[in-house]
Amino acid sequence: MTSQDRTSPPQQQYAERSYRSPAALVGGALLLLLGLWLGGDALLRGDGHTRLTALFALLLGVPLVIAFTLRPLVRAGEDRLTVRNPFRTITLPWGAVEDLRAAFSAEVFTSGGKYQLWAVPVSLRQRKKVSRQAARGAAPRPRFGLDADAGGPVPRAMADQTLDELREIKDRATHRESAQGEPVVRWSYAVLAPLVVGAVGLAVMVAV
Repeated sequence: MTSQDRTSPPQQQYAERSYRSPAALVGGALLLLLGLWLGGDALLRGDGHTRLTALFALLLGVPLVIAFTLRPLVRAGEDRLTVRNPFRTITLPWGAVEDLRAAFSAEVFTSGGKYQLWAVPVSLRQRKKVSRQAARGAAPRPRFGLDADAGGPVPRAMADQTLDELREIKDRATHRESAQGEPVVRWSYAVLAPLVVGAVGLAVMVAV
């Protein structure tokens, strides 16, 4: 067995992780159902002008809903971080990632700039709730038998937990040779093309 064979198993011991917003997925599915129901009704029962207007409205609306609700995804692999935003997909080798922060939005920083993580929404309301829970947990309380405070972990908001996990993966991979490289940004033309056609067509139908 070569030295490369002996070192391979530790590199594969961490499974790939994916992060999405459950609220966005549910909201997007409901919006799509509503839009298809209204648009389908117009296509079936409307006149020629109404049908064309409904068709272009669907070409505009459906890609927009998909782009901002169903499409966003963050996938953390052993060697790279893949960020799928509404209109772009950014592939970042871990060696190119300098920092991950969550202020009003979750962002990943590289030497060339920063990219927002649409799939990891930051909820200020949730942060305030977690802070109140932490403050109550830190306050002194009377101890009576089994009710004594066991001193559990400090609660964290969901976005902060996610970034903690991403930082942990980054720290493990930063110096690995296979995790080096430059960021790659690709536009999602499958979303942009029907959106542009729908916007132009709808503008024409409204104008006539």
